[in-house]
Amino acid sequence: MYIIYLHIRGEDAVKVGIYHNANVEEEALRALVAALRRAGAEATCFSDAAGIGGVDRLVVLGGDGTVLHAAKRACAEGIPLVAVNFGTIGFLTEFGREELLEAVPLVLDRNCPTVTRSMLQVEVGGTSCLCLNEVSLQREISGRETAHVVTVSIRVDGSAAGEFSADGLIIATPTGSTAYSLSAGGCILTPDCKTFLMTPVCAFSLRSRPVALPDDSRLSVFSKDGTLLVYGDGVFLGRATPNEEIEIKKSEQCAVFLTRERNGFFRRLTEKIK
Repeated sequence: MYIIYLHIRGEDAVKVGIYHNANVEEEALRALVAALRRAGAEATCFSDAAGIGGVDRLVVLGGDGTVLHAAKRACAEGIPLVAVNFGTIGFLTEFGREELLEAVPLVLDRNCPTVTRSMLQVEVGGTSCLCLNEVSLQREISGRETAHVVTVSIRVDGSAAGEFSADGLIIATPTGSTAYSLSAGGCILTPDCKTFLMTPVCAFSLRSRPVALPDDSRLSVFSKDGTLLVYGDGVFLGRATPNEEIEIKKSEQCAVFLTRERNGFFRRLTEKIK
């Protein structure tokens, strides 16, 4: 990680953090830092998400994966963020790379609109993790001579909510409804929905369909006959052996995104999903 400190102009200068992935050109980074300096802001650049902190706003340069890494840390630190797409789809980003400098007035506007996005908290094997997109439970196939589905059982608020045979299960937030869950046949939720989406992966039943649940529900998921691999936002979290419960609930923490327009979700949806 490297950090660049710039001169602070005045006691009320906005402290802006810049988190970027390795694919961001140095020229773009320097241009953003210079624009923030001209506007009288203090800038701190982070190349490691673990170091994010001590700033008022965060600008993320990268694709959706970079945003997911940054959002967890920004959420824990109570820092609102805005992202500029230096990746591929960039569904979680507010600006394209050609609009890089347009992010400066937005990030310095203390009264700009924001979108609050709920997060999941998952507990498996004594480990707890926050997820902005989804928790993905997948059957283990590596090293096995045969591949077969697993029987997944679900409890909601302590009550049995059914079971099905499938390759796995996705529990998605409204933010994650446009990611892996959508590819598996789930519906699209707007960010302000107070629900989570439970989407089976290749279920061996014509009756298995995605189910929307109130986001104050507490889920307990386990497999009766196979090991489940647990991923949070695409990152491996651990293994759950047969009958070992995986606990999933809404986190008390939320990620806050700065936005140009409070109702820009459908514009972005039209642009990104074609």
